[in-house]
Amino acid sequence: MAQVVKNLTNSIWHAFNALQLENQVGAVAKSKLKVLTANIGTLLDLYGVEKGLEHYRSTSTLTFEHFIFYLQKEVFSSLTESTTMETCRNLEKGVDEICWLVCRKQYLDRSNPLYTDASVYQLFRIFCLLAEVETDTLEGGYIVTMHSDEVARIASQLASSLGLCWDPADFNALSAAIGTFRFSTFLAVLESKYSGDGNLDIDGVIEAIEDLYQTYVEDVIKKGYLMKKGYLLPTLKGFWFVLRPGELAYYKDSQQKEAAGTITLDGNSWADSAGTSGGHAKPDRRFVLCTPEHKCIELVAEDHRGRLQWLAALQIAVEHAGERVSYQRGLAMRRRSARLACKQEREETRQELLQERQARIAAEIQARKLEALSKREGARVQELEDVKLRLEALLEEEKLALRDEEIVRGLQARVLNEEWEKREQLERLQQEQLKLLEMEKMKRIEFETKQQENERQLKEAKMRLQQLEHEKENLDAELRAAREKVKRAEEAQIILETQLVATRPKSGERIIRRSQSFIPTTKERPLLVEERLLFRKNF
Repeated sequence: MAQVVKNLTNSIWHAFNALQLENQVGAVAKSKLKVLTANIGTLLDLYGVEKGLEHYRSTSTLTFEHFIFYLQKEVFSSLTESTTMETCRNLEKGVDEICWLVCRKQYLDRSNPLYTDASVYQLFRIFCLLAEVETDTLEGGYIVTMHSDEVARIASQLASSLGLCWDPADFNALSAAIGTFRFSTFLAVLESKYSGDGNLDIDGVIEAIEDLYQTYVEDVIKKGYLMKKGYLLPTLKGFWFVLRPGELAYYKDSQQKEAAGTITLDGNSWADSAGTSGGHAKPDRRFVLCTPEHKCIELVAEDHRGRLQWLAALQIAVEHAGERVSYQRGLAMRRRSARLACKQEREETRQELLQERQARIAAEIQARKLEALSKREGARVQELEDVKLRLEALLEEEKLALRDEEIVRGLQARVLNEEWEKREQLERLQQEQLKLLEMEKMKRIEFETKQQENERQLKEAKMRLQQLEHEKENLDAELRAAREKVKRAEEAQIILETQLVATRPKSGERIIRRSQSFIPTTKERPLLVEERLLFRKNF
């Protein structure tokens, strides 16, 4: 059942927090959680539920969120909507006891303790009932804290039970200094500030905490002595009555060791003042409780005020009979919802105020802008007035200028006529100039053509001259070679003649003359060479 898990979350968190690893905040080893899971499963007659932790997630440790999810799916899933309220109450009590055994050491080991261990356990259950699970922004994970309003409610009731003075302003200052109330802080505040300075009777403190425990944990709406009229004998007998939602139990004394009887209340039950009848009881002290099971039961309170209190308490018990959520837990949930709504309303109010402030700032900025714009517009109007005056002065000047312009235009007309005549002359001169330029262009083209032709002929003449010079050099070389041959021939002839003269003078003379008729003279040889050169040139 989801509601049972929600009711037990705070106490389970304390046990989980006591088991978590020192070097890994927010995680507990599965081996430690198995023991806790097995003990919780035993309360539900479930055995071996802790074995599933071995295969639940592939880690050796679990976070609080994962552990709660496992308990909800594997352990508390055996609870159904048909589970009685008494079974749920016993289960919650058993789980709280198991969790307290795990975490009590860190709360019981404190300096100068005033409360007994049993009283601390009762305060622990009250704290788990009224506290809330929140996200821890500093260390990560979750944290269980009690709202300052709930702490103030418990502290004021404890102080009133002990006959101490309750100062709300002092508590508000203390709450603002502390910030968040964990169970250790809650216990320290009650023990040091709202239980006296150790001068009170310890039995009175135990009784005051017991009253708080019965009110919040056991859902006792009201308790006290009443006179009850018997069924068989119409006599009044005193009993200690304890009223819870859906139940009115009565005992022989206030120790509540053994119930003398129980009256079941439901939606069809009602209580009202009794009419006047005989007997010693006064009408303003008697009232009647009617139920389908016990018919009408006549009860007598100690005084008129007590009767009114019991009637109001019985009305509350009848209205909340059969509810799945305990009366005090429901009140705590409504107070929590009211705080959330108030917080949301304050946040909305803050947002509205912020928006109004922003709107006011924007309006002020807009007003300053409009004021600056107005100033600029005034300056602009003044500037336009000045411009208007300047424009009027310029308009007068323009009128004078227009008259002068008409005079100038007449002069310009004459000048334009003269200009047109000159322009026509210039156009004629330009046409003639274009014709002359065209003729000059044709002449230049013709001259360039002739020049190109002359350059071509000159280039050919240069090439021919180079060719002739080359041939001349060749002929000069041949001439030099021929002269060398002639010279060698003459020398050979002289040598030959000398030899002939030396051997045969007479006959030699004839040979020389004969040979002279065939050998040309030296003067004739150059002519032959020149003739040969001329012959080559012609060809």
